[in-house]
Amino acid sequence: MTSPQIAWLPDGRRLHMNHGPIDLIVEAFGDDDERQAAYEQAAARFATVLSELVGELPDLRRPGGAAARGFVGATARRMETAARRFSDDGAMFVTPMAAVAGAVADEVLAAMVAGRRLDRAYVNDGGDIALHLAPGRSLGLAIGGKDETMADRVTVCAEDAVRGVATSGWRGRSHSLGIADAVTVLARDAASADVAATLIANAVDLPGHQAIGRMPAVELSPDSDLGKRLVTVSVGVLTEGEVGAALERGLAVAEDFRRRGWIAAAALFLAGEGRVCRSTEAAFLRAPLCLPASPPRVGRSPSRRVSQITDGAGNAAAPKLPISPRVGEMGGSPEGGAAKRLSDSKRDHRSRVFRESKHA
Repeated sequence: MTSPQIAWLPDGRRLHMNHGPIDLIVEAFGDDDERQAAYEQAAARFATVLSELVGELPDLRRPGGAAARGFVGATARRMETAARRFSDDGAMFVTPMAAVAGAVADEVLAAMVAGRRLDRAYVNDGGDIALHLAPGRSLGLAIGGKDETMADRVTVCAEDAVRGVATSGWRGRSHSLGIADAVTVLARDAASADVAATLIANAVDLPGHQAIGRMPAVELSPDSDLGKRLVTVSVGVLTEGEVGAALERGLAVAEDFRRRGWIAAAALFLAGEGRVCRSTEAAFLRAPLCLPASPPRVGRSPSRRVSQITDGAGNAAAPKLPISPRVGEMGGSPEGGAAKRLSDSKRDHRSRVFRESKHA
C-alpha cells in the first residue's frame, strides 16, 4: 500500500490529502494557531483511515442485519450506522460501502475540529462534504444542473440540522442502479447524505426501458459490492413523459426519507429536468431551488453536465505545517489515474463548497 500524500493546493488555503482511492480537500477558517492545529490533527487522522478500512473491507461489502456488527474502525462504524438507518426494514439493498466517502469526510472532520476553536471547516471527499459551523456562521453551496439552467445556491447556517452533502448519479466512476444524472442530498452528516443520494439515484429509473443499457456490476468490477445486480452503463433519448416518470420515482423515495427525518432536502436531475424534495419550513433553503424557465423539449438526451457544488475564492493564508510544498490541484475525486475504488454502490459527481458566508 502506498503512503498518504498531503500537500497544499496552489491557493495556499486548502489542503489536499490523497491515499489510494481516498482524495480529500480540507479547509478551516479561524485564527492561524487554531487552523494550524486543526490541519495537523486532520493529517494525523487521515494517515491510518485507508488501512483501517482495508482491514474490514470484506464485511463492509456485505449488507448488515438487524443487529450492528462489531466493526473496529471508527470510520467503518460510521458507515455501518448510516447504512443500517436506510435499510432497517430490509426494503432496499445497501451495504456500508454506500457511505464510504461521506464517512471518511465525517471522520477526518471530527478529528480536525476536536478541541479547536474554528469558525468554519469542511472536508470534501470527492464531492461528499462534511461541514463544521460555529454559532452564527454559515457556508454557501451552489447546485448546478444541465448547462447551469437549474443552478441555485443554498446557505447552510449553524442552526440548521445539516452537516453533510453528497451527490450521486450513474455517470461517475462508481456504479448506479438508476439513470439520474445527479441527485444531491443534504443531511445530518455526510455519511447519511452519501447513502441517501445513492439510494435516491438508484430509484430514478425506468425498469425495462430499451434505451437504457445495463450490465451486471460484477462484470465491470469483479469485487463490486453490487454483485450481479444490473448497473446502468448508457442512457439513450427519453421522452418528456419518461423523464418525468423516472424523476417522480426517485422523488417518492426522497420524500419518504425526508418524512422519516433521515434527510433534510434533495435535488434530483435527469436530462435537464429536475425535482426538489424539501419541507416548507427548511430554513437553510434561503432561496428556492430553481427549475428551468423554458419548457423541456420532447425527446430528451441525458445531460453531460451534472449537478455539483462549485468552488470559489477565499483569503485565508496557509498555516506553516510539516506538510509537502504546494502542488497542482487534484480534484476531490480524479476521473483518471485514481487507485482502485473502494465502493461500486457510490457515485463520483464532485461537489464543492463555493464560498464562505461571514455570518448567518
